[in-house]
Amino acid sequence: MTPAASPTVSASPDVLLSIQDLRVSFFTHEGEVRAVDGVSLAIRRGRTTAVVGESGCGKSVTSYSILRLIQRPGRILGGSIRYQPKSGDSVDILALAEDDEKLFSLRGGAISMIFQEPMTALSPVHTVGNQITEAILIHQDMTPEAARQKAIEMLTRVGIPGAERRIDQYPFEMSGGMRQRVVIAMALVCDPDLLIADEPTTALDVTIQAQILGLMKGLQKRTGTSILLITHDLGVVAQTADDVAVMYLGRVVERADVRTVMKAPRHPYTQGLLASLPSLSLDEEHLPSIRGSVPSLTAIPPGCPFHPRCPHFKPGVCDQGGPPSLTDLGNDHSAACYRLADLA
Repeated sequence: MTPAASPTVSASPDVLLSIQDLRVSFFTHEGEVRAVDGVSLAIRRGRTTAVVGESGCGKSVTSYSILRLIQRPGRILGGSIRYQPKSGDSVDILALAEDDEKLFSLRGGAISMIFQEPMTALSPVHTVGNQITEAILIHQDMTPEAARQKAIEMLTRVGIPGAERRIDQYPFEMSGGMRQRVVIAMALVCDPDLLIADEPTTALDVTIQAQILGLMKGLQKRTGTSILLITHDLGVVAQTADDVAVMYLGRVVERADVRTVMKAPRHPYTQGLLASLPSLSLDEEHLPSIRGSVPSLTAIPPGCPFHPRCPHFKPGVCDQGGPPSLTDLGNDHSAACYRLADLA
């Protein structure tokens, strides 16, 4: 099956990071696993772009590819990831050599990341102050004293009381919510242009989750940082995102601004995700769900990958050829479905 070409995304001055036709595979004993199969995405300056979908759809692999953190047996096979700084020439991150100084300066400097398991992202044998100041000293020309003071200021900014005392504590002396804030402080301390937040509220209760999301939005307003939010929680998307890309089996199947996706989704998969939200199904006796399960990435169905689970499946149309490419629907809204015109 030959993958359908992925359309390019707009390259306008307000685009901070442009991903074009990204392809990432993992070569296992069972065969090639196409984790990311032609993803194109634009992250605009000062905005939050959410990538949403079920587990295994390629969200985290896409975010790891931005920082070139894909490890064996994974391999980035093609595409481009172009970063446009506030001043200077744009940089194709995938074209940089592994030992290029530009790549090291981007990681944790211009582009930082909150990893999916923040509870284990901190070293248990180093104080939180040591870990935050290390990031500062690597990417900025500062004395250790100045770096410590900046770390205290950042801990205060993310809402940790008594930062002058907390900076010398170890992670195990803090609650989960406090450690989450430390991880965010570490990611933001070098004033990145882009913050990648991979499931930043994992394992947190709803009260702390709301505080963390509010904290990220508040910091974004003050610093102008762009955020790439990786999540499967559409409730979080509705609260925080400006733009949304919905992924299924390694491909973007719909992308638009958050209001369009929530109010007028066009892809059956997006419609199924929204229908399964409890808040939208209060009159239903049983909570709706998408039938079936996600196919294996080593045995992707022909035609539209979603057709075995789609309520609008049409034999001879949806199960033939390669996957459908994204169709422009106007107003920066696009979806990948063979029956878009029929279902309109």
